[in-house]
Amino acid sequence: MKSEVSTEALVQHLLNTNKTCFIPRYDGVGMSMVRLASWRDYQDLPETKWKIKQPPVDEQREDALDTGGLDVILTPGVAFTPQGVRCGHGKGYYDNYLHQCEQRGHKPVTVALAFQEQICGNIPTTEADHNIDIVIYPTDMEIQDALKDVK
Repeated sequence: MKSEVSTEALVQHLLNTNKTCFIPRYDGVGMSMVRLASWRDYQDLPETKWKIKQPPVDEQREDALDTGGLDVILTPGVAFTPQGVRCGHGKGYYDNYLHQCEQRGHKPVTVALAFQEQICGNIPTTEADHNIDIVIYPTDMEIQDALKDVK
């Protein structure tokens, strides 16, 4: 989504270096992670009404839960704490998906890419919420260092 860190360059790099890459596919009820064949495959995907590229729900794709799970999941969100507490968009797609992974005995490492403005000191949670293993975001000092050479 526009309010989140773009992962498009990372997806392109993974696919262009022959890495296996899965993307989320939402069907209104839940979410699955389906495999991309190539960068061209990704580029040709239609967009949802939220401007998220994904294969059509009725298109057959390899599903990560059916083929051994995932090693790492980049997990989006609205807000995060540095310790990994996450506030999602309210539908529970990622929390439910991570629960399914755990039920199948394969818990992936979760990583959030965040803007500094998304980092909060405290976020209320429920029992259904899953924390993120690693939250990557720029600190004030990193931003100041990056901007000092801008004229």
